[in-house]
Amino acid sequence: MSHKLNCIMLIDDDEDDNFFHEKAIVDNHLAETVIVKNSARKALEYIKAKTEPLSDLILLDINMPVMTGWEFLDEYNQLEKELEHKAIIIMLSTSINNIDVEKSKTWNFVSDYITKPLTKEKMEIIIDKYFKNFLV
Repeated sequence: MSHKLNCIMLIDDDEDDNFFHEKAIVDNHLAETVIVKNSARKALEYIKAKTEPLSDLILLDINMPVMTGWEFLDEYNQLEKELEHKAIIIMLSTSINNIDVEKSKTWNFVSDYITKPLTKEKMEIIIDKYFKNFLV
């Protein structure tokens, strides 16, 4: 793979997962910047503030304290149109429960559902599937 994304945001309360997923992205040169948010609330604040860099891809965990990934999606959906960004949102979870997979499809802006761990191969599939036409 010769291209990489400008920015990927990881939203997960698990520090170990964040460490390994960020390492997989950085070590394989898959993004210029990786933003790690350990809560959905902090991620929403970042997005609402239109803080640079804006994420091309958001990898969102489901089960987090205070605000779940599902609650994040509900609030993200309520953002004013000018606050929404072109980010591709993909659920990244340990859950293989078909109920979770189907629930993720209820938001039209959730592009995919993949299981942890995030690997170079999974990232390459994501980039090829969702960003191939946007990379130069």
